[in-house]
Amino acid sequence: MIAIIDYGMGNLRSVQKALQQVGHDAVVTSDPKTITGAHKVVLPGVGAFPDCMRNLTELGLVETVHKVIESGRPFLGICLGLQLLFEEGEEFGVHKGLGILPGRVVKFPTEIPNNREELYKIPHMGWNRVKKVSNPPHLADVPDGSFFYFVHSFYVAPTDSSVVATTTDYGMEFCSSVWKDNVFATQFHPEKSQAMGLGILKNFGDLK
Repeated sequence: MIAIIDYGMGNLRSVQKALQQVGHDAVVTSDPKTITGAHKVVLPGVGAFPDCMRNLTELGLVETVHKVIESGRPFLGICLGLQLLFEEGEEFGVHKGLGILPGRVVKFPTEIPNNREELYKIPHMGWNRVKKVSNPPHLADVPDGSFFYFVHSFYVAPTDSSVVATTTDYGMEFCSSVWKDNVFATQFHPEKSQAMGLGILKNFGDLK
């Protein structure tokens, strides 16, 4: 069973439906026992960094996330679920994250000139290419340069560059996914990224 962590925010049902579409059972839950008893765990996220951390804390799920990751079970973070894994985020002030990975979550520059001397719009929204830096099993059969769907104004800046799995160019190159041991997390939304995204979710569900 795959547990999708419900902390009152996020695209939970769309992630659940996408996993079911590729043949994997998934339950949306905020129960720590159900989450720690699952074979695999997904932390999705849509919303503001401090609000999500507050909700996780109030529901007693911060320790739960740490337990799952420390156990070695496959863990997938999506969008804000990637950002929350880092030490701190600067959205609406500086706030502590889960501290699973060293680094910060920072905002895109307000002005990013492109080759036509125009400005990239923030938030970064829509389809963009993903460049492979490493080869996690989650990206098996995903060609380098594939397009995925993004919606975000902040990006992760890992202290340890070895965790960067993919990068994406949006006037500047930023980390668009990370991979370390049993943890894989994406800034883009696999559940909104059609065949390539469903492929990632299937690969995650297939992990032993």
